[in-house]
Amino acid sequence: MDILAIKQRFGIIGSSPLLDRAIDIARQVAPTDITVLISGESGTGKEFFPKIIHQLSARKHGPYIAVNCGAIPEGTIDSELFGHEKGSFTGAHEARKGYFEVVNHGTIFLDEVAELPLATQVRLLRVLESGEFMRVGSSKVLKTNVRLVGATNIHIPDAIASGKFRQDLYYRLNTVPIYVPPLRDRKEDIHLLFRKFASDAAEKYRMPSIQLDEEAVHVLINYRWPGNIRQLKNITEQISIIEKNREITAETLMKYLPHSQVSELPVLYQGEEKAKISERELLYKVLFDMKRDVNDLKQLVMNLIENKSIDGAIGENKHLLQRLYKDYPATTESGTPILVQPADSRFDEPVVETEEVSESLSLEKQEEEFIRKALKKYDGKRKDAARELGISERTLYRKIKEYNIEE
Repeated sequence: MDILAIKQRFGIIGSSPLLDRAIDIARQVAPTDITVLISGESGTGKEFFPKIIHQLSARKHGPYIAVNCGAIPEGTIDSELFGHEKGSFTGAHEARKGYFEVVNHGTIFLDEVAELPLATQVRLLRVLESGEFMRVGSSKVLKTNVRLVGATNIHIPDAIASGKFRQDLYYRLNTVPIYVPPLRDRKEDIHLLFRKFASDAAEKYRMPSIQLDEEAVHVLINYRWPGNIRQLKNITEQISIIEKNREITAETLMKYLPHSQVSELPVLYQGEEKAKISERELLYKVLFDMKRDVNDLKQLVMNLIENKSIDGAIGENKHLLQRLYKDYPATTESGTPILVQPADSRFDEPVVETEEVSESLSLEKQEEEFIRKALKKYDGKRKDAARELGISERTLYRKIKEYNIEE
């Protein structure tokens, strides 16, 4: 069966290459008994793929059951999946078969498989490896022959790292992975799905179908759709029922979209991108500070020229000279600081000798100097220093290593 026939049979709408790729993998793996793990965001339509796999397999005449692992309480999940014996726990008035026993020679779809408790994951791993299990409260080993298809909207490697999912079970489940793309990656399908949902709503509620104008179509396609197809269907039905005007404008459509997600701009990854932006901001800060100090220096020179008394001009601008000396110490060509202590006792700090001053305008040196000052100000506390500099602590740590700054 080709991809188009599968779409028609299971009511799948769309022509996205990513969607076609996922359907093609499901079609190829269906005749085997290989375990499949379907991943993708919530609302993308993952539930269609285990049905495709079951119906195109040799087990199509056997039983099929979908189990939402996240909806079953942790205390009863083992009983639901593997069954229990009479009296094995409070309320177990009679023996009961579990899903793995009932669906023998069929297919079990475990939705939200990452929500399984760790103890249940151990039992599930044994079933996948040997086909054996035991009912709760029993020591008798039972055999089953089931095809397992799992699905999750969680990034399982993260769950493994946090100790919430077994690595060996992940590798056993993920024999063949199928990724269902989010709606924002299927822009060519969004308007098509909207028209289908609008037509279904019109038929269901016996009313004319709504249509979007050109600007509204642009808004629809560029919205991020965090809830994916499920969200698109709900919003389409809302508009169909509430709006009297059957032609929907962009302004009307925007009223039904959560404002926090209206922007078509992608969300920045809070990692290296943020660090790069922070470095750029730090350089801007250095440049602006240098410009301010140059302007102050110009003002000082003008004051010295206009003031007949040099001593008076120095006294009036003492605080400015002190700050300029502190921020920009003069050096010789070899890099040795030139310190001149003026005879005027009113000067508490040494003044830069204006002759033979070769000031470095290197941004790297200025950046290093700012970092040293911030660390000194906060006694080496990186978190406070990073906040003062307007950069991330991670970027500050990298800069400390880069400049060999001793804390």
